[in-house]
Amino acid sequence: MAFTVTSSAFKQGEVIPTRYTRDGENVSPPLEWRGAPPGTRSFMVLVEDPDAPSGMFRHWAMYNIPADEKGLPEGASSHRPSGAGEGVNGFGKARYDGPQPPKGHGPHHYHFRLAALDIPQLNILASAKAEDIWTEAMPHIIAEAELVGVYER
Repeated sequence: MAFTVTSSAFKQGEVIPTRYTRDGENVSPPLEWRGAPPGTRSFMVLVEDPDAPSGMFRHWAMYNIPADEKGLPEGASSHRPSGAGEGVNGFGKARYDGPQPPKGHGPHHYHFRLAALDIPQLNILASAKAEDIWTEAMPHIIAEAELVGVYER
């Protein structure tokens, strides 16, 4: 079975509903995953926008998600799994902040990246940035899955 991440809120390549953006309720969409490889001891989620005018923009990083989790509920920043942490996003907040591309900039692609890690936890400072957490996780990634949604204003 392939390692996959999906959402009941939108399918691969579809528009992210306004509810999950900063124009809406700014809550993270529900995520579900399947097919984690043997040896998975934790998960990490990273949400990135490569279409941002200033380059790669990170909207969310949640790490130290226990290996027995099969997904994250809507609004996971308010309902974190036990032991999970969140990195500082591009808005300077340690939480999910949804899409908010510049008006008239065209469609942006939001990559919800899920990594299965071979360690139970990353030892990260509470003030760590999302991109630094991903860098720390990289040597421990044993599988990766991705869901891409689109949003424009």
